[in-house]
Amino acid sequence: MLVKSLVAVFLAAILTENYVLSKFLGICPFLGVSKKLNTAVGMSVAVTFVMVLSTAVTFPIYTYLLVPYDLEYLQTIVFILIIAGLVQLVEIVLKKYIPSLYESLGVYLPLITTNCAILGVTMLVLQKVQTTTAYEYTFGHALVNALGAGIGFLVAMVMFAGVRTRLESADIPKSLKGLPITLVAASLVALSFLGFSGFVNNLIPFA
Repeated sequence: MLVKSLVAVFLAAILTENYVLSKFLGICPFLGVSKKLNTAVGMSVAVTFVMVLSTAVTFPIYTYLLVPYDLEYLQTIVFILIIAGLVQLVEIVLKKYIPSLYESLGVYLPLITTNCAILGVTMLVLQKVQTTTAYEYTFGHALVNALGAGIGFLVAMVMFAGVRTRLESADIPKSLKGLPITLVAASLVALSFLGFSGFVNNLIPFA
């Protein structure tokens, strides 16, 4: 039961509950950093790291500190401060050990702090704890959900980077060039993920 629920949470976070293509969070880096595959992968790895680490820190802080002392109203401020600190850590590490990636990400790296996908992962997981009835949603489920969300972000970024590479050599009407065709392509990629909902639900009924 535990393994099945973990697999369900993991697959759902990647496919049916993809935070970019399903919940439309993190659209800024999705559109801004997906022009090149290497920067898309680098940004996705950084976001995944921050997602998992943020969940690992915020979940116990909320459960064992904010809730017992009736400080739930500080949730957003506390979570943002934690995420900002972790992003600074990632920025320092990349600048020291992978300067080429640090330069290619540019302004989008510090903007991970305001990436609503990361804040969404840390906050929406708390709702799942309260609403999931088929099994007990534990700290382990929260971490798996964060990892799946990061991988889902990576999948979306890589797919869209490939699509945008093809668009560069495509014969696009003048009225659709630039942002319009980018948004059209993004919507089609998002629609393609709708087909996974039946697969996950049939594979694991309580996903």
